[in-house]
Amino acid sequence: MVPTIPYGRQNISEADIQSVVDVLRSDYLTQGPAVPAFENAVAAYCGAAHGVAVNSATSALHIACLALGLGAGDWLWTSPITFVASANCGLYCGAQVDFVDIDPRTYNLCTQALAAKLAHAEKTGRLPKVVVAVHLCGQPCDMAAIHALSQTYGFKIIEDASHAIGGRYQQEAIGNCRFSDITVFSFHPVKIITTAEGGMAVTNDAELAHAMSLLRSHGITRDEAHMTHASDGPWYYQQIGLGFNYRMTELQAALGLSQMQRLDAFVAQRHGLAKRYDMLLADLPLVTPWQHPDSYSGLHLYVVRLRLDLIHKTHREVFEGLRSLGIGVNVHYIPVHTQPHFARMGFTATDFPQAQHYYAEAISLPMFQDLTHTQQDRIVAALRQELSA
Repeated sequence: MVPTIPYGRQNISEADIQSVVDVLRSDYLTQGPAVPAFENAVAAYCGAAHGVAVNSATSALHIACLALGLGAGDWLWTSPITFVASANCGLYCGAQVDFVDIDPRTYNLCTQALAAKLAHAEKTGRLPKVVVAVHLCGQPCDMAAIHALSQTYGFKIIEDASHAIGGRYQQEAIGNCRFSDITVFSFHPVKIITTAEGGMAVTNDAELAHAMSLLRSHGITRDEAHMTHASDGPWYYQQIGLGFNYRMTELQAALGLSQMQRLDAFVAQRHGLAKRYDMLLADLPLVTPWQHPDSYSGLHLYVVRLRLDLIHKTHREVFEGLRSLGIGVNVHYIPVHTQPHFARMGFTATDFPQAQHYYAEAISLPMFQDLTHTQQDRIVAALRQELSA
């Protein structure tokens, strides 16, 4: 059996391992000093005022929506080309969900389509309360344009930057929330840095940060300033709202804190690999990723689009051929509106044509910081073989 090159994988150093061992030998496995240290490190890196660490980016999206007041009767809009969590977070809150088609070059939410849809929604009384802007593959959306529209139409903005930590927009770190209310990161093992599972929401709004901190831990506070009456004693706490158990452990936070020290190096390595892919794939019948000049992508993914009009195989045949050669390609993503759960809400496959065109052609090639040039050569050779057959 030919060894498989995965599409993504974590990089774990001896220092990472030692950081986790140190926590295992400490007094705290949860709710200790590592979590706030990790929150502070991420917030400082991004230039945001507050960080709230949780057990997944899905949880971060959920509490972000709740903190922004999303609820029954409200609308959340997002991109159809994303993981389902970007839409499900609205459903968790009892809101309704709709989508905005993608830009054919960046594959992010199209600001022209958003502007047109907002103008129509204003007439029909169905404006969104929250727009989730997904930074697909690590390339940021046109946040200045989205923010300008929010000033006109009054919606809140969540940046789903699950792919994008370490990237930049207009020369500034993604996550500074200059053009959004909250930014969410993922630390899943295939992402740029990892805490095994985990996520974080960053914001510049102290009230939003406080609300999300309560929501991640059952709605409980030990801060007398937020209680309904004076504390009964040092043991006392109050549940002042309905929350969840979305806490991050000390082990996860320690791993994340260690990984943060190599974040810039990880992203730089990914850029080197992407530049080499661009060169090696230049003569093949496919479209390599386009990078907006205002952005520096986190490069979680390297997605190519097959020129199906120039090859003699289907999208599926190329995908399966690469898998049979030990290349762990993937597709990111199946358009969310085509999932059965969303189809039952009335969405059809033709609702967002750019998303459908993308899905029919897209393949994610392996991209992770430890990918060697030898492995990359093997990936390109396999792709060349499949496209020429």
